[in-house]
Amino acid sequence: MAATTPPPLAAEDIALLGVPLWAWQIAVAAAGVLALVLLARTIWNPTPTSLRLWTLGNIVVNAGIAVTGATVRVTSSGLGCSEWPRCTPDSFVPIDTGHAALNAAIEFGNRTLTFVVLAVAVITFVAFLRAEPRRRDLVRLAAIIPFGVLGQGVVGGITVWSDLHPASVGAHFLLSMVMVFLTVALYVRAREPEGTPRVVVNPMLHTLSIALVVTGFLLLIAGTVVTGSGPHGGDAAAPRWGFPLETVTKVHSALAWLTLACAVLAAVLAFRTGAGRPARTSAVLLVAVVVGQGVVGYVQYALELPEGLVVLHVLGSALTWIAIARLYFATTRLFPGDGDPALTGRAAESTPAAPSPGR
Repeated sequence: MAATTPPPLAAEDIALLGVPLWAWQIAVAAAGVLALVLLARTIWNPTPTSLRLWTLGNIVVNAGIAVTGATVRVTSSGLGCSEWPRCTPDSFVPIDTGHAALNAAIEFGNRTLTFVVLAVAVITFVAFLRAEPRRRDLVRLAAIIPFGVLGQGVVGGITVWSDLHPASVGAHFLLSMVMVFLTVALYVRAREPEGTPRVVVNPMLHTLSIALVVTGFLLLIAGTVVTGSGPHGGDAAAPRWGFPLETVTKVHSALAWLTLACAVLAAVLAFRTGAGRPARTSAVLLVAVVVGQGVVGYVQYALELPEGLVVLHVLGSALTWIAIARLYFATTRLFPGDGDPALTGRAAESTPAAPSPGR
């Protein structure tokens, strides 16, 4: 008699203490949101410290959900919930998905994390609304982030509707990186006084930081093309780009080497031109992160893209992008209307920069 393969477990067949796994996932996400609300008591009386922590939290959760999205992709769980905003045509939770329980649980879990990301964004926005005196520049920036998170959900829906077309998958990741850039901007500017941005480093270093933003984003785009041409499409039936993997990988690698060269040059300029500590530190950290990311990239390619290293490489991409953004914002600083544009980086470093106290 021929051996038969047992059918995959349905999502509702995985139970802990008699409760379906998806119910536990909802409970954990709800508990996370509730914990954030309880921690957010400071929104009614924000302090410089609490504002810094909430802006830092925005960076972490927006980068983190990009990494969990990569986990969805490498485990072929992208269609574990085949519909959006529902999980299946008949249910918002993973019941009778037609996929293995683990795949459905991974995709559904990633969806529930969106509510945590949104909660952090909304709490941060309210905190800046409550800050006294209210800074309109920070309020405007903080207001963009919740809408960006909602936009992420919409793009995620398009990704599902397109059966994980690599263009929509790539757009989903790139939007996450745009959100990360904005959250870094909010984090940095919240530590400075309200005013006009002025360059506080050598003009060549500032120009190089802009070039790094452009090159870094091109590197991210190339990475999504490599992903769309490789084996980890999020589902066995997901469409792929028709590009030769070796060719697009070489383009991605060339951009990575260009990014490293620019980072090294930025570090040299930062030290030789007497830039302030934020710019020097940011440049050195960027070099270290790009080197580490490159090592992971070459190893994962040599090992034919093992799942764990792919997720680690996505984490490295997020960290590289954060380091690029931090260097860019370290080359400028906000000064009051009469601030002296001739201030050097070290002079700017000594300028008080604590946010205004809360109500």
